[in-house]
Amino acid sequence: MKNSTAIKIQKFIGKGGQVTAKQIEDHFMISRQAVHRQLRKLEEAHLIEKIGTPPKVYYYLPEKEGVASDVKLPPKTQAFIQENYLYISPLGQVEPGVKGFLEWCESRKQHPEQAAEDYVKTLKKYQSHQKNGLINGLPKAKDTFDKVHLNKLFYLDFYSIERFGKTELGQLLLYAKQSQNKRFIRDLGLQIKPRIERMVERFEIDAICFTPPTVKRELQLMTELEKQLKIDLPSVLIVKVSNAIAIPQKTLSKLEDRVENARRTIVVNETRQFKKVLLIDDAVGSGATMNETAKQLKEKGIATRVIGLALVGSFKGFEVISEV
Repeated sequence: MKNSTAIKIQKFIGKGGQVTAKQIEDHFMISRQAVHRQLRKLEEAHLIEKIGTPPKVYYYLPEKEGVASDVKLPPKTQAFIQENYLYISPLGQVEPGVKGFLEWCESRKQHPEQAAEDYVKTLKKYQSHQKNGLINGLPKAKDTFDKVHLNKLFYLDFYSIERFGKTELGQLLLYAKQSQNKRFIRDLGLQIKPRIERMVERFEIDAICFTPPTVKRELQLMTELEKQLKIDLPSVLIVKVSNAIAIPQKTLSKLEDRVENARRTIVVNETRQFKKVLLIDDAVGSGATMNETAKQLKEKGIATRVIGLALVGSFKGFEVISEV
């Protein structure tokens, strides 16, 4: 880069470690617009990186690239990883595809070529459980409960896979929920919307409902997703009631406790009657909340059939997905 101002700013950032645009303005005595123009050039040239969101944004020099930057993966492997992989760094930086996968390899001291080959094999093994874009979770529910009230239960994806951790959808869900980040929620909504629309058409759904949150948050993931999805169907209201202390399902490790929690705190508030209701939850560990909600929908005559859909589910039997 020949721009002398940009080079001076780059050196200043290097000396400071992490600096703000305001610090650069004050040091060089140039306008805010000029500073941001130079910072944008440096970012586009990959000579600096940033962390944070306005108004707290810090700029720093990227670490020297390791061996992973010189790795050459087979074209088919690259294409597969580019389509399926998402890495979110410990600093919250989002890196999709091959770049993110190589960063994951570096952070865990994994040999990139071998790790890429293993990742493709492992993910394809899990993807083999999908049929028409859905994973059948009903056999797991039948192994877990004496009485299953759901007529069908599907996942859009597994939450995590062996060795490589959370799937792309699992990553998006976790960080959308934990960070309250509207961008993650928007990206999540864009990814799942067409798949849910196909499901509504395929199973001739005539009403929809979303499982209610337990923990109070400024942004409730399911509420935001409901707004984004804009499914043109009647919405069945489900209420989560609690005592002085709200006990989230994810904090309960015993199946019987999760069933009792769902049975006592879920209330379906509806008088209309429907044939097929689609019940949507973010993640299914045990499935207790969905199963108990389906029971109420049927016992109150609100639904003849209840089809459950979780964005992600666990691969094993009864398992607590405690993160979400």
